[in-house]
Amino acid sequence: MRLNKYIARAGACSRRKADELTINGNVRINGVVMKEPGYDVVEGDRVEVNGKLIVFSEKKIYLLLNKPKGYITTTRDEKGRATVMELVNDVPERIFPVGRLDHDTSGLLIMTNDGEMAHHLMHPGNEVTKRYRVFAAGTVSGKKLSQLRKGVDIGGYITSPARVDIIKQSPRSALVEIEIHEGKNRQIRKMFSAVDCPVQALQRTAIGEIRLGRLKEGHYRKMTKDEIEYLKKNMKKASEK
Repeated sequence: MRLNKYIARAGACSRRKADELTINGNVRINGVVMKEPGYDVVEGDRVEVNGKLIVFSEKKIYLLLNKPKGYITTTRDEKGRATVMELVNDVPERIFPVGRLDHDTSGLLIMTNDGEMAHHLMHPGNEVTKRYRVFAAGTVSGKKLSQLRKGVDIGGYITSPARVDIIKQSPRSALVEIEIHEGKNRQIRKMFSAVDCPVQALQRTAIGEIRLGRLKEGHYRKMTKDEIEYLKKNMKKASEK
């Protein structure tokens, strides 16, 4: 398997980034620096990227996790905080979370060992939509709703147009559904703060057509064949652009 493909499928980075790292001398094969992007990895090769051993598993794992609040979306945390890996510690294969959900955000998180799929879902140019349920303080007036839909300034960045619908409005709070395709840090919280309706609770309910459904918080399930095919079809379309 070509070196850049091996590195991407192992989840280390994209193929393009793998080529860059190889040319810059950041990749070692069996302890020797490899600067040839066209190198074919064979069985038994030990591949290291930036000094870290990477392993590509042929068996692909695709899981959906309902992440609770209080967990860090990473494979490890230097501060010793709980990570989402603790919720899938009975999975024997090496998997990793796709993208991030804030420590205080719950909901749908894809876990996989398919590096190419992960990079497709996270690449902003592919505009994969994410849907959230927002519990916000205050009243989301018609003017504020229009601002959120058109785009707001979240600190030197104007958000793209978004689909925003009010599910329920009470005198002191609102339940809102919002769909975006961007992934700026704490974007939704910043969007609602910009219209003076701070977020009290936030849950991701869908990624594209992949839905959280009735999956219990803290639990995971295997993705269905149709869900996996949906993601692969979209990845293929993006590669053909």
